[in-house]
Amino acid sequence: MFAMRIGTRSMHSSPMARLAQATAAPASAKAPLLKTFEIYRWNPDTPALAPTLQTYKVDLNSCGPMVLDALVKIKNEDDSTLTFRRSCREGICGSCAMNIGGGNTLACLSRIDRDVSKSTKIYPLPHMYVIKDLVPDLTHFYKQYKSIEPYLKQKTPAPEKENLQTIEDRKKLDGLYECILCACCSTSCMSYWWNSDVYLGPAVLMQAYRWMIDSRDHFGPERRAALQDPFSVYRCHTIMNCTRTCPKGLNPGLAIAEIKKQMALDG
Repeated sequence: MFAMRIGTRSMHSSPMARLAQATAAPASAKAPLLKTFEIYRWNPDTPALAPTLQTYKVDLNSCGPMVLDALVKIKNEDDSTLTFRRSCREGICGSCAMNIGGGNTLACLSRIDRDVSKSTKIYPLPHMYVIKDLVPDLTHFYKQYKSIEPYLKQKTPAPEKENLQTIEDRKKLDGLYECILCACCSTSCMSYWWNSDVYLGPAVLMQAYRWMIDSRDHFGPERRAALQDPFSVYRCHTIMNCTRTCPKGLNPGLAIAEIKKQMALDG
């Protein structure tokens, strides 16, 4: 009997037994925590209808922590017509750039404000043509990017192997090459809002500077000469909205200032 009691007590107090009991116990369900999202809606199939803000409620206790999680949940469970871009979910591709709570950012990096007494408003990137709902038309933005010729240009024959550079020269590219062309900075720039037809904007100019200072590129002076007009660079008034809003923590304003300084030194 003593041995039996010992065996029984050992069986019920073993880690595996405790785990089995915990697994079998019903989990207490959390009460719904409903957050209100007001989302910009516009459908090109009904162009006569003005854009509206549509309200959705999301249970934060059954949703991931990011705004993109809420948008995916709404689209999957409530309204399949809601349209937005998304891809990597890791802040790498820049697809889910939008205006959240009054600031341009990436939905996948923007945490949901769990204060349910306040709604979260979501709009497409400002001052861009809208294709549908939260999807802006970036055609002009990419044409401007193409115009700076974002690739190495050399005046000497191509090397047989790699284009080598020193560690110091490579470090000059830090804070520039990480740009993912999400357009958050350009669409937060007031100068770009009013002059986007002639002003290249923070994102494109930062990429232009990235190629100007690359030690492997031989066309720095020519790249700067192509920008010598009243608008391409000089519409920047150093308001610095671009730097404040960049979801990658980059500094387009500094890059533009360096371009201006080098253009002045070029004479």
